[in-house]
Amino acid sequence: MPVYKTRTQMVADILRNKILSGEIVAGEALRQEALAKEFDVSRIPVREALLQLEAQGLVAFEPHKGAIATELSPAKIHELFQLRAMIECHVLEHSIDNMTEADFDAADKIVQAFETAVETGAQVESWSDLNYQLHAALYKAADLPQAKEIIESLNLKSDRYIRLQLLLTSRIDKAEQEHSELLTLCRQRDKVAACALLKKHILEAGQAIHDLLVEQQENAK
Repeated sequence: MPVYKTRTQMVADILRNKILSGEIVAGEALRQEALAKEFDVSRIPVREALLQLEAQGLVAFEPHKGAIATELSPAKIHELFQLRAMIECHVLEHSIDNMTEADFDAADKIVQAFETAVETGAQVESWSDLNYQLHAALYKAADLPQAKEIIESLNLKSDRYIRLQLLLTSRIDKAEQEHSELLTLCRQRDKVAACALLKKHILEAGQAIHDLLVEQQENAK
């Protein structure tokens, strides 16, 4: 079991994982009293946890309903992933010149872990985490703390979509290949090619998720 610093962190993390995994479905009510009883805490940390999840786009507060798990929305996809492409390319460009061999080696270990997880079919739940860890490793050397905070926030909001893409589309092999190519370009200090590939990588992922959600909605009619 993970060790949590606060009750709020515990509740937020468990609820986040349940929403991202689909255990808590879109539109499901998250009743504070019931959650407080389930986690054996007061309603205060539950309320604080739900507010955190609201900021991450996973929960919404609706009149007369309280907190509910938000729906996966095709309309949000393009904005989220366009913002990611714009900011992440900017940060990568500033990071490449400052990257050391230790940075490259750390990123390479994540690439290898991602490839192993995909090829063995094991640890499916870790694919999205490893995906973000690789991106974060490539941006680490950039001295742009505020931009990296925005990237973290955007990735939290798009995480459920990325998990959907990795698990339910046929693009996992493509993502694996592009991660390796991206690291190679960073090692070569080729900022133009690296940023072009990163932009393509993010925008095409967003389009694949958008198309999948539209298809699911059409099939549900």
